[in-house]
Amino acid sequence: MPFINMKDVGPAVVEIPAADEGQITGTITDAWQVALEDVGPAGADKGKGGRYLILPPGYSKNVPEGYIVLRSPTNAVTGLFRSNIGRGSDADIAKAVDYGKRIKLYPLSGAASPPPTTFIDALGVEYDSTIPYDIRFFESLNRFVQMEPWLERDKAMIDQLKSVGIEQGKPFNPNTKTRKVLEEAAIEARSVLDLKYEALFTPYYQGSQWALPVAPAVVEGLANSFTTPDVYPVDDRGTFFSFAFSSVKKLGSGQFYLVALRDKAGQPLDGADTYRLTVPANAPVQLYWSATVYDRITHALIRDQKWPSRASTSPGLQTNADGSVDLFFGPKPPAGKESNWVPTQSGRGWEIMLRFYGPEKPLFDKTWRVPEIEKVGLR
Repeated sequence: MPFINMKDVGPAVVEIPAADEGQITGTITDAWQVALEDVGPAGADKGKGGRYLILPPGYSKNVPEGYIVLRSPTNAVTGLFRSNIGRGSDADIAKAVDYGKRIKLYPLSGAASPPPTTFIDALGVEYDSTIPYDIRFFESLNRFVQMEPWLERDKAMIDQLKSVGIEQGKPFNPNTKTRKVLEEAAIEARSVLDLKYEALFTPYYQGSQWALPVAPAVVEGLANSFTTPDVYPVDDRGTFFSFAFSSVKKLGSGQFYLVALRDKAGQPLDGADTYRLTVPANAPVQLYWSATVYDRITHALIRDQKWPSRASTSPGLQTNADGSVDLFFGPKPPAGKESNWVPTQSGRGWEIMLRFYGPEKPLFDKTWRVPEIEKVGLR
């Protein structure tokens, strides 16, 4: 995940390697987390590799040839790039790491002799990515307002934010009364967003608990930078980013997602209980599938667990005779099933996201279907 501020360095270059000894799945986004372009086989370079040139707002100088040009509306941009692994062995992981390190990042000003790209291993570094539903949210928003130019479509917010003390060029220092109002507003916003989130769970399969909880207008907006006339889904977009921290430009091309909050009986998933999910054989993916557990309240990974997910690439994953895979979720693994188990935490609700990398037609025409999650053990 590179974080770039072009206000300091000017245009930036991200080099994605050709899909030969590996492949990258990922997206470059602006500071508002809107996709500028996908990369890798499902992206603009189509697996041939390419140099993505990201230009800051208002850039008017000549653009050199040989680049995939992305014009960002914000100075800050980021990327989320996955170096896909094979079967998950130590050798596979080492190969994927080596391939991922072929990604290069440098300023356009240094393109003639690019400096080496630095890779920082964040393993063991505690990072809280949860949304702060208190005054810290407004402090963060103020930093953003001070840092970035106003987008034309967002100018309606200038006076509204000014009324609570957020204004370009001025310090944000709310008095006691305003601070209390903002704290209460953040708490209320959290409740509203959660209600809207649950309302987006339209069954992906008839009668199912599985859903893609993203409004169609948001999917379209992420693909075209919200340029569709007469459509600007502010609330649905806010709901999406209350549980997601990145986006893709072409959903369903390189990756696809299904989410569930409830079991087969329609009950919320409970960290104190044990559940089973059977992933059918012949999953329609070119790369792999994974099942990841998140905390229901924060939408983040549950801390201090052995691992957060199991995938078709997980070492030691047990497969049934028909090629299906039984996954288990609960506070402790069923006997002999630890390699197929994802831990949950008693006292915490949870949600699950199924990721499909390199998704294929049977997933979309629904001839291949994910079964429901079933409770198999009591507290």
